[in-house]
Amino acid sequence: MKPLNDKEQAILLRALEALHRTTDIVGQVVDREPAIAQDFRADARVEVKVNGQCHRYMAEIKRVDRFAILGNIRNQYRQHGDQLLLVAPRVTTEIAEKCRELDLQFIDTAGNAYLRGPGLYVLVKGQRLGEGEDFWLVEQEGKRAGTATNLRVFFALLCKPELLNAPYRDINQTAGVALGAVGWVFFGLNARGYITGGKGKGDRALLERQKLVQEWITNYPIKLRPKLNPRRFRAPATDWWKEVDITKYGAQWGAEVAAEKLTASLRPHALTIYLHKEQGQRNLTRMVAEHKLRADLQGDIEILDAFWDFKDEKPMPETVQPLLAYADLIATLDPRNLEAAKIIHERYIATTDTEA
Repeated sequence: MKPLNDKEQAILLRALEALHRTTDIVGQVVDREPAIAQDFRADARVEVKVNGQCHRYMAEIKRVDRFAILGNIRNQYRQHGDQLLLVAPRVTTEIAEKCRELDLQFIDTAGNAYLRGPGLYVLVKGQRLGEGEDFWLVEQEGKRAGTATNLRVFFALLCKPELLNAPYRDINQTAGVALGAVGWVFFGLNARGYITGGKGKGDRALLERQKLVQEWITNYPIKLRPKLNPRRFRAPATDWWKEVDITKYGAQWGAEVAAEKLTASLRPHALTIYLHKEQGQRNLTRMVAEHKLRADLQGDIEILDAFWDFKDEKPMPETVQPLLAYADLIATLDPRNLEAAKIIHERYIATTDTEA
């Protein structure tokens, strides 16, 4: 876990000062980087005092510039049962409303806030930063490895840890990236403290798996997913998928159907299918014809190109990797899907993180 840096500490302190300015509520930092679980720490522990009553939170300091981040943060902390407080440089009115809908409490450096608890309810939105006050780590954002190439490689490494010390040619074939790009991805991971080793055979180790998982989940829906040639269809019957062997089309179920098959806790309303490249167009044509699918921009069936090739998965499983199903569910911000995503995380992703 990387230590809290000076600018992140400044964001936290300024947000608490702004909370006092706009609401007269006093908050203070009582601990830095407290452990929540064996492999996970919050950024800080914060206490807020109202009418003589103390409300305690685990603080997550993060820039929030898109809705998908909110569900990810919410589920990350809910699995540990701790009271979360999002601390951001700036929360827009739209994001404040989404936080309220998700019951995600927050404060920011402009004085916006949503807090609730016994004897406590605060909602402040629309406050703006003064000129030159957006002091978030712009330089770090620029260094974040959110390119499509990096995300492809990260996914391969997270799902198949043995690839961490595999030949570059194996990684490039699995992730579908240029051979020359693999070395640069590893260079970036090493520079950012996610991995160590690499000078000797088989000595490369992943140090920050949980951090890399969260970064991948946050960036995948906006940086890689839109590039997967999304197509939408509609079927004559809503339950057509129940009797389909999707693997015979060189495809796998994602998102809601994957959640239903992995957890038996969700009745799918929308269908997501990942189609592998080998004979992809021929298989798509067969699927469309055999199940009478018709193209529809508003259809509830979405078909995307698969961006990985796990040759060791023979026969092909009918669902995508839990990490991908989780990311797609989180990005919807549908409460039904968030609950299913939480189960997937507990059963598959958190277990892997602990064992890694």
